[in-house]
Amino acid sequence: MKLSTPRWWYVRGSSHARVTRILLKPASWLWAAVTARRIARAVPVDPGAPVISIGNLTVGGSGKTPVAREALRLLRAAGIDAQALSRGYGGALEGPIRVDPAVHDAAAVGDEPLMLALGSPAWIARDRLAGARAMVEAGAQALVLDDAHQNPTLRKALSLIVVDGETRGDEWPFGDGSVFPSGPMREPLKAGLARADAVVILLPGDVTEADPELLTTFEGLPVFVARLIADTPPPPGPQVGFAGIAKPWKVERSLIAAGCDLVDFAPFPDHADYREQDLAFLADRASLLNAGLVTTEKDWVRLPPAWRDRVVSWPVAAKFDDEAEFRAFVLNAIGHA
Repeated sequence: MKLSTPRWWYVRGSSHARVTRILLKPASWLWAAVTARRIARAVPVDPGAPVISIGNLTVGGSGKTPVAREALRLLRAAGIDAQALSRGYGGALEGPIRVDPAVHDAAAVGDEPLMLALGSPAWIARDRLAGARAMVEAGAQALVLDDAHQNPTLRKALSLIVVDGETRGDEWPFGDGSVFPSGPMREPLKAGLARADAVVILLPGDVTEADPELLTTFEGLPVFVARLIADTPPPPGPQVGFAGIAKPWKVERSLIAAGCDLVDFAPFPDHADYREQDLAFLADRASLLNAGLVTTEKDWVRLPPAWRDRVVSWPVAAKFDDEAEFRAFVLNAIGHA
């Protein structure tokens, strides 16, 4: 069963969740200890091509995949055969296998690899080393790993941390710093930053600048700012929106900020498998409100084919404020300056 992301994770000083946090602390200490031990004992392997890790420090919802897509686009535009590698979360296939959008669906390879494969070569492999070796054998000159900061299998030329820069009031991308399950952190902030080479703060398109407090968090690491920009305007007329991502409330905010006439919104758990009854409920709700249906690109690729013509996909892309500076930083890290 897939669970929704607790909103209270991201609210500092949340009094109603204090008891829950305290009760979950022992499990958090165990999670952090196991993660630290696994990373410390690993001997990373060089797969024969530079590895760029796009990761984060929290459990979902930071925007890793859009940043990975943009890094791939910039590398390929520079003449480098950059290819994506993902674990394929949510998919049945173990790999290594190159994702083919004409053949595979999200049930086979996962939604994020399917999205990546729409713009560049993408592979899935439960065994990251086996996947990396297969990619190099197939001619990959650079490997972009989606969600790999806590995976120490491969030697990394560059480790980027993506941080959700959409802070409002007490909401904070790291919550109160607690490690899962008492908070959103995959590992303590200091430990995660110690293995990072740079930070990407991802902002919504309508936010002018990053929170000054957030900018002072990263202990001297280079910080790049990127924005989630919609490829197209939201569909016209009244819309019922829905999303099964780690932070569905961000989609609701973004649609409204983009001018969507959003008359209702339904959140689902991250990587939700949309059942026929879920989609029938959404269709009935839209019919009652004389509205259309709109969702994210990540959700749209998980829809059964019969439903895709009935739902509008609203894709977004990460765009760097200083694209030239980011591109030069990445190329220098992998020896292509």
